[in-house]
Amino acid sequence: MIIGIGSDLIDIRRVAKVIERHGDRFLDRVFTEAERARAGRRAKSEKMVVATYAKRFAAKEACSKALGTGIRRGVWWRDMGVVNLPGGRPTMQLTGGALARLEALTPEGYDARIDLSITDDWPLAQAFVIISAVNPGKA
Repeated sequence: MIIGIGSDLIDIRRVAKVIERHGDRFLDRVFTEAERARAGRRAKSEKMVVATYAKRFAAKEACSKALGTGIRRGVWWRDMGVVNLPGGRPTMQLTGGALARLEALTPEGYDARIDLSITDDWPLAQAFVIISAVNPGKA
């Protein structure tokens, strides 16, 4: 059963301007260590690095919408991180207030599953998040 859906669309150039203006202060405040490492591995061009950050920013916005809170009520940027499962499929790893909200939304006896789709086509980045409650015996 679906318990939350969120989407976000962002202009990559906006993220580039924020990074240019605030640098590490912005990156440290918004992105997890794993996300920063991923962007560092994409360092073939500055455009790729910024697009990587923009997709992850959009994913955090979409996830906060799927949680029903936005970036408030105890859900903060670094509580949500984009990670890849062993096969490469992206998902969200939640901690802190975001994890607490997810646990409150998930019906007893079910497991939460977060499906994430991220993409970019300069100058836009887009993310969709679907949070589902799945029966562990039938998953």
